[in-house]
Order: sequence, then C-alpha cells, then structure tokens
Amino acid sequence: MRVLTVNPGSSSLKISILEDDDSLVGHAELSTGPAEREGEVLAGALAGLPPADAVGVRFVHGGAEYRGPVLIDDDVTKRLYELADLAPLHQPLSLYALGEIRRELPDAPAVACFDTAFHAGMPDAAATFALPAEWRDRFRLRRYGFHGLSHAYATRRAGQMLDADPAALRLVVCHLGSGASLAAVAGGRSVDTTMGFTPMDGLVMATRPGSLDPGLVLWLMKHGISAEELSEALTRRSGLQALAGTGDMRQIRRRAAGGDADARLALAVYLHRLRACVAAMTAALGGLDALVFTGGVGEHDARLRREVAEGLAYLGVAVDERANGSVRGDADVTAPGAAVRTLVVTSREDLEIAAGVRRALGR
Repeated sequence: MRVLTVNPGSSSLKISILEDDDSLVGHAELSTGPAEREGEVLAGALAGLPPADAVGVRFVHGGAEYRGPVLIDDDVTKRLYELADLAPLHQPLSLYALGEIRRELPDAPAVACFDTAFHAGMPDAAATFALPAEWRDRFRLRRYGFHGLSHAYATRRAGQMLDADPAALRLVVCHLGSGASLAAVAGGRSVDTTMGFTPMDGLVMATRPGSLDPGLVLWLMKHGISAEELSEALTRRSGLQALAGTGDMRQIRRRAAGGDADARLALAVYLHRLRACVAAMTAALGGLDALVFTGGVGEHDARLRREVAEGLAYLGVAVDERANGSVRGDADVTAPGAAVRTLVVTSREDLEIAAGVRRALGR
C-alpha cells in the first residue's frame, strides 16, 4: 500500500509518498500562505508525485476523544472542524488540505493522525489544570500536548541510535521549529510536555509567546484589548517575531552577530526559557539519559545546541564541539565522558503518519 502523507505546519506544507517498506518515492515541501490557497498549492504538488492508495493527514488537535489514528468520515470531519479554534495556525490548513485530497483522490481512504495522541496517556498530575472541576468536565480542559508525531519518531529513533529499548530510557525530546515543544519520555511514553490546552504554551516560538501569566491576559482585556485582538497577536505577532521583528532564527543569528540588540535579546529570552523547560522535564523524569534535538532549529542550529548544553552541564550534558558543528542527518554529538547522551534526529513525521494509516486500515 503506497501512502501519501500530508503534513501542514505553521510555516510549511510537506507531502511525501511512502512505499510499504517506508522507502520515500516522492516528496515536496511548500511554503504555506493563507489557508484558502492551501488546496490550490497542494493540487499542483500532487500532480508531480506518484499515485497513492491511501492518505494520512496530520492534525494538530484531536481533542479528548482521538487518542490514535482514525479513518476520516463525515462525523470525524465535523469534529475536526469543531476543534479548529484550539489550533488556529494548523487545523484550518489540515482541513483545507483534506478537502483538496478528497477532490483529487476521491477513492483513497484518508486517515487523521494526531499530534495530541502521543501525550494522551500522560499521568493525571501532568495533564490536570488546577481549575474548577465543573469547567474541566464541561469543556474537557486538560494539558493535551502537541508535536506528538515528531516526539514519537524521535523517541523510537533515539532507541535505535543508542542500541537500547526506548522503554528503558529517560529522554527529553526537543522539537524546535517555528512551533516548539519539549516532551519528557519515560518507558517510551510521554509523561510531561511543555504545551498545554493549545499549541501556544511553553517555549518561546517564532510567532507565539509560550507560557504567560494569565493575569497579564486578563489585565490587557480589562484595559481595552479584545479577545480577537489578543488571539491574533498571541498567535501571529508574538514570540521571536515580537522581540526581533522576525521569527526566522537564521536571520536573528545573523543580526545578533552584527550587534543588533533586539536580536540578542530575542536569543537570550529563547535560550533562557528552553534551558529552564529542559530542566523541568528532567525533574518530571527523575533523571536524564539522553537529550534529543529535532525540528528545523533543533537539527540545524549547532550554536543553540551548544548553548543549551552549556547551561545544563550540571545535569551531565555536554556536546563535542567538532561533532556538533558538523552534523549531517542523525548524529550523536555527545562529548567524551558526558553522563547524558546528546542526539540530533532528523524529523520524520511522515513515517509516523504512514504507520498510523496502516494501523487504522488494518495493514
């Protein structure tokens, strides 16, 4: 069964064609624009790829009910639309992509694969908000966590690289891209993560602020900032974009090297939050065997990996300068004698999506 995987992110749309043995026979990565154009862009890309027998689409939010991949029917589609306001940068793009796929490949079964599924079994202590029970029950308020497809693949790949059963490892997986989150993984399962009810929580991101004092949000609303303005600003005009005028880490690095004060502050804030959150994830694990970097920034920013390691030296993290500076693909960049292994893993969410399609279709 040849599977088409569709992965809409906050800054790109990736599509791949995978054979039964997971060999890649077609791939395209497209820049995202307005959600309304996503179908048109996807149709053009599909025309240049081999035909597929089934389709897997990444959906960021599966709510409380979807804890694994599910065959998409009308009822599932309706529920996915209802969840769209919880992930406004991602869910609408996935829904537009799904509509185009149904037009282009009307006979191919489509499966939804969820970023929230990997975190669905988190302990209650990690998943529960200290909010009134009637709210938690009525609105299903809990920490859902995101980037689960990436965290799941990185966990499995780390086990292979370390020649160890993932069930025996304590990992902190750092998915660092336009969106960013950490997962504390023990026994091959997520036991804590930095994102919460929506993909806005946790780390500083390209256009999202990460964790905020809710009192600050209430104060802004009391002083005339509407809910709509807040939503737009917190989704698209915060994070690195707000601090440095761009969410592109490469541009920020270049400007910081030239002495730009705003770029230097943006990097300092980003790094401060990242180090603190890695330490928090380590506390949730009771120790750390390996620190894993994945995602566009995690894979390609050697200086960031070194700076993170330097700030976590007390945990036993250290990277080899030469290995860290010459990463190509998956790599072990651990310094000799370091107590904690440090790995770089190329993100392959397409492999997780394809595996989910096969499970959902009984293949």
